[in-house]
Amino acid sequence: MNGVRTFPPGIVAVSERPPTRSRTGAVLAASAAALAAAAVYNTYRAHKAEREHPPGGRFIAVDGVRLHYFEKGEGPPVLLIHGNAVVAEDFLISGVFDRLAERHRVIAIDRPGYGYSERPHGTVWTAARQAGLLWRACRRLGVGRPVIAGHSWGTLVALEMALSRPGDVAGLVLLAGYHAATVRYDVPLAAAPTIPIIGGVLRYTVSPLAGTALLPLDFKAVFAPRPVPEHFRRRFPGNLLVRPWQIRAEAQDAALMMPAARALRDRLDGLDRPVAIMAGTGDRIVDAESHSVWLHHRLPRSDLQLIPGAGHMIHYAVPGRVAETIARLAGTPEAVRARGVPVSSLS
Repeated sequence: MNGVRTFPPGIVAVSERPPTRSRTGAVLAASAAALAAAAVYNTYRAHKAEREHPPGGRFIAVDGVRLHYFEKGEGPPVLLIHGNAVVAEDFLISGVFDRLAERHRVIAIDRPGYGYSERPHGTVWTAARQAGLLWRACRRLGVGRPVIAGHSWGTLVALEMALSRPGDVAGLVLLAGYHAATVRYDVPLAAAPTIPIIGGVLRYTVSPLAGTALLPLDFKAVFAPRPVPEHFRRRFPGNLLVRPWQIRAEAQDAALMMPAARALRDRLDGLDRPVAIMAGTGDRIVDAESHSVWLHHRLPRSDLQLIPGAGHMIHYAVPGRVAETIARLAGTPEAVRARGVPVSSLS
């Protein structure tokens, strides 16, 4: 035979391979169904996390933005500003909040998009914009001339608050801050959920699942070289961090981190408030030498405290020392004068 297949009359040959277009359509339909199912599942998980860990503080509306905050104590005011990929409750779990509340009025606010605070769309939530919002929240709450303590990304907001309204700040305490606008190779990946359209898909499908799987490693990294404290494991609401709406805030802040530091760099010389800088020598997230020591050299009058062997979560490593440093600034003659209290009343 000549190798050509022949068929009896009346029999039609049918291709064994479906058309490429049909196969592509089936794959796309299956992918869309899988993404939709993941989005439904992750939305359910996010609401479940909120039911299991409801808001423990109070709410205030500022410029149409609903903010969640914790408040306790009486005395000279202290404002605590958390970092990225956490919530304000982080300061409560560390013990710093309650230690300060023994002698101070302490407020810890969920920054926009974190915890139970809103982050409206259509706004670029730079450190400066967040600082302005927190100042207006302070005015609404009757908080005058606080000592402002920021951790990690929160130090950028704290610095913006002090530089924009120096007369209204009693002092700054900057914990494990990112200051020098150095290159961060993890930023492109962390900022991926901000990409238009694609980012929205990631936030509701892949990112929550990947984030949940990576949480134990992330916690280990931020506490290293020390172990993750047992009370942090028990109490920290990790599932709140991987809700699609908080992932959006975390990704946006990651993308804005370097621009925020650059925006501050040329204005640091104008900072005339008392400043305490604290960092762990073992910090694997933000290098203490490149950022905290660098800032100390830019601010010669600042007080630098390097904690041997402590990691990024310095407020867990030495909560008593952090609280004492904040309290000391709140009680200095400079701070008391700023609040209009006679210096003689300190004795």
